[in-house]
Amino acid sequence: MKLLFIQTCAPHGSINAQEGLDAVLMASAFAECGLLFTAEGVLQLIKDQATAELGIRDFSKTFGALRDYGVKEIYCRSHSMRRYGLDQDDLLLDTAI
Repeated sequence: MKLLFIQTCAPHGSINAQEGLDAVLMASAFAECGLLFTAEGVLQLIKDQATAELGIRDFSKTFGALRDYGVKEIYCRSHSMRRYGLDQDDLLLDTAI
């Protein structure tokens, strides 16, 4: 069985982004998983996010574990990347765009 998780939420302001990442990591123990970042979800992958002033934990370091958990197919929607003025160099991970 293959699963594709779709991240659409901004990284901060709610726990949805972090919960989505946790779900991918858990599911990868039982199935082949892929991950698609679209809409505000692409913002989760921006390097060097400063969260200390927001008083929240920076969960972006957890993205580095995706490949260790067997999540090899990671995609970013090109339209969303352009919308926020991002390119591959701005991201924490190598993704297919």
